[in-house]
Amino acid sequence: MKQLWAPWRLAYVQEAGAADGCVFCREAAGELGEDSLVVHRGERTLALLNKFPYASGHLMVAPRRHVATLGELTPEEAAEIHAVTVQAIETLSAVYAPEGFNVGWNLGAIAGGSISAHLHQHVVPRWAGDTNFMPVLADVKVLPEHLEATRACLGEAWR
Repeated sequence: MKQLWAPWRLAYVQEAGAADGCVFCREAAGELGEDSLVVHRGERTLALLNKFPYASGHLMVAPRRHVATLGELTPEEAAEIHAVTVQAIETLSAVYAPEGFNVGWNLGAIAGGSISAHLHQHVVPRWAGDTNFMPVLADVKVLPEHLEATRACLGEAWR
């Protein structure tokens, strides 16, 4: 069996479970200041960049309220998550012109949810050839734009 290793994820998992609280709750409360990766704040949700993205522009859409399962969402939260996900796709399309998207949930730690206590949906823009040998051979990800520049660009373009 071949193994795919992503050692950089450990820092993300450890940070997500750190004693200083849930990163989504801290973002929702506006506690991160200049370190915030939020590009859009809705009434019940927020859209923010993934600190360890799979591709440039990798966003997450989360309820402001700390809930772990889809069944805990109110109908209003579920509708807004869907609407913000659609807006995320439209904004990413306008700014970066990706050729496709991966959109999905990792429900529970066993399913890959590194912050499984706070529900969130991933929106990952994709381009032909956007995966390469660098992460496998060199433990390096090549992202053409700094997260701060991505946040500023998407935040400005969001409707």
